[in-house]
Amino acid sequence: MEYMEEKYRLKVINRDMIKYIIIFFMFWGHLFAWLSIDDNPPDGLFANCPFWQRIFIELSLLTPPVMFFFIVDGYKYTRSVKKYAQRLFIFACITQIPFTILWGPINGWWGANIMFTLFFSLLTLCAWESRLKLWQRIVIVVLICGVTIAIVSEWLVFGPLLVLGLYIFNEKSKARLIWYASVWFIYLLVSNIPLYMSGFSLIKLESTVMHIFDFAVAYVLMTVFYNGKKGRFPMFSKWFFYIFYPAHLWLAVILRFLIK
Repeated sequence: MEYMEEKYRLKVINRDMIKYIIIFFMFWGHLFAWLSIDDNPPDGLFANCPFWQRIFIELSLLTPPVMFFFIVDGYKYTRSVKKYAQRLFIFACITQIPFTILWGPINGWWGANIMFTLFFSLLTLCAWESRLKLWQRIVIVVLICGVTIAIVSEWLVFGPLLVLGLYIFNEKSKARLIWYASVWFIYLLVSNIPLYMSGFSLIKLESTVMHIFDFAVAYVLMTVFYNGKKGRFPMFSKWFFYIFYPAHLWLAVILRFLIK
């Protein structure tokens, strides 16, 4: 009984507070990252950044896991899944312009921003909750994951798979944690093996450790401290977060143009 009371006592942060926390780190992390994107030393893309800037860059990775968590949350509580999907797709298209300008020199002008991954993650839940047979739903999920790979959207297949597992195991805390940890473990293997093949360095190890830290903190934030409630101004916050993402990328584009 005391354990349950203590558990619910920790749930003190609402949805909007969490979003404002993560976009603070996302804003500064992305800003420092995109301003240094032309620097590509052997130890990694942002190795030439000062240590304090690299900390912000790494902490910006708190954002994707939390955004995937909120896709599950949004699917459960939205009044219209169709309108929710439309908003994600429209803002994904809007975001793609500054994203391509920033990422193009590194990624060969090919790749889609995370808003597309969020959109396809939502479609994954729609497919899973459809009235189709199990094998048909699995096929659709596989196809959706294939699309994220084909368009090289940020976080690729890991976004839809993470969201699907968090949704299926929503009421099973141990299974949810195992799924969450497994998806990110595979992600770290896939993304870091090519990085370490060029040689080991402390900066690469630092980046890996920070990735693990970010994924762990995001999970604790959403499962321990999140109380499931909206903020005081839900309508303002909803549109602010949609607009902020492409807006802060445009700011990075303008600053890079002025500085470099």
